[in-house]
Amino acid sequence: MGGVTLADPLAALPGIDAHPHARAVLGPALPPHGSPSHAYLFHGPPGSGKRALARSFAAALLADGAVDPTTVAERVARGSHPDLVWVRPSGAAEMLVSDIDEPVIAGATRTPFESTRRVFVIESAQTMNDQAANRMLKTLEEPPSFVHLILLAERPQDVLATITSRCQAVRFDPLSSEAIQARLRDDGVAEADATDCARLALGDVTFAQWLAGAQGQALRADAETFARCCVEGETAHRPWLALIDRAKAAGELAGEEIKDRLARELELLPKKEHRRLEREATEAERRSQRRERTSALGRGLHLTELWLRDAWCQALGASELAYVPGRLKTLNGETSAFEPRRLSEGIELVAETRMRLAVNVSEELALEALAYRLQRLFVPAPD
Repeated sequence: MGGVTLADPLAALPGIDAHPHARAVLGPALPPHGSPSHAYLFHGPPGSGKRALARSFAAALLADGAVDPTTVAERVARGSHPDLVWVRPSGAAEMLVSDIDEPVIAGATRTPFESTRRVFVIESAQTMNDQAANRMLKTLEEPPSFVHLILLAERPQDVLATITSRCQAVRFDPLSSEAIQARLRDDGVAEADATDCARLALGDVTFAQWLAGAQGQALRADAETFARCCVEGETAHRPWLALIDRAKAAGELAGEEIKDRLARELELLPKKEHRRLEREATEAERRSQRRERTSALGRGLHLTELWLRDAWCQALGASELAYVPGRLKTLNGETSAFEPRRLSEGIELVAETRMRLAVNVSEELALEALAYRLQRLFVPAPD
């Protein structure tokens, strides 16, 4: 496809060299001489490249035997290839049966439109509820010979064992901080910011790029303010509200994107289909807003947790292990009274709150409770 020679089939998978295990598994599977599995589980941390490699691998599979293989990769990149089905969770916190029933389970019974294969990519496979996972089992056990499924997840242990046992695992390692810094510098990010964002992103290049932008910089400031106010006992002005407002704005933006997509789709459908699509879009908008709101709060708490960790490193006399050593200058004299034990407990409290957000708790109440628990931890009430 597109200038790839038989002598260099891995050229179809740019970036694969950064992931030795993925290279070892996918390289021998590439057409025309490879024998790809019917199902793969790509697992690794966010931003490690799973999604991009899944798209490239899908393009390589669909180009095999195509009338015009040179156009396949471009159409796969645009999401317009008829034999590629890409599924994302529509639920606020999980993948619903409706997400996979028609697109995957029914779709897998239909012969390819123009390729010799059909490829189904399922993002966030760990969010499949039991009902959705059980519906997937038969397709995974006995798929038609032309079907290939690629499931994406952060950790294989988070996916039901009945699913993972039917897939060939492909591991993606997190990118090094140095590699992410280089990517950010190529994007025009200043050296100091590139270093800080790369370390805070913990191997997630997409998150690092977001942190380097205006919204990311603002969230970093809000998260640091929230952490400082909690540990200094300055919660009277409710510093968690800035994180809440930023999360609401992210949810509203996600909802607007759903509305824009609905408007485009309505133009292509007969009027008798409008009411059904509008009803489905309203529900999708609600779930999308909730999902993005929770994600944005999770990012804020992630940054709060890392601020406390850097303070913990300083309290232990190990400032060189901090993610952002530069900000430790502003902590000098402020964290000297903090015991490492208290800082460790504070980190656990933040992590616990991040987990609770996924179970549909009230975001504002959760952050308010966290703020007061942190304040009690670091500023005990006078006797």
